[in-house]
Amino acid sequence: MLKRYTMLAAALGAAATAQAQTPAPETAAVQATITRFFAGMRAGDSTMVRSTLAPGAVFHVLATRPGQPVRLLPESPSDFVKAVGTPHKEVWDERITFERVLIDANLASVWTPYEFYLGNTFSHCGYNSFQLVKLAEGWRIAHIIDTRRKEKCK
Repeated sequence: MLKRYTMLAAALGAAATAQAQTPAPETAAVQATITRFFAGMRAGDSTMVRSTLAPGAVFHVLATRPGQPVRLLPESPSDFVKAVGTPHKEVWDERITFERVLIDANLASVWTPYEFYLGNTFSHCGYNSFQLVKLAEGWRIAHIIDTRRKEKCK
């Protein structure tokens, strides 16, 4: 009897490990939208970036400067998309990892640490917090807020 429970516990443990390593289809779809956003940014492809955004998307940055209070600053998604598509000398390369993806029905929240490079030169780092919604055409980014700093990166 004990042997049967041990085998069952081992099987359940293996199944849990396999599940943790393989993203659920919705998690993979959410991650694909964010990956496409940054691929478009690296490629300078404003159409690709725009395709990942929900209508009415909102961008914010938490601005911090030594000796000053933190400020919440809006950024224009339209201006960002336009800047991505405007030729620039260096590739905009934001390197992220998916630390946490939470999904309930048609809402997803994603936490991604990042390092941003202009070409091969480190610029800044921080964390992105994405809010995505599942629309008829799939997962789209509704809100991005991020922190930015030049030191104390992961």
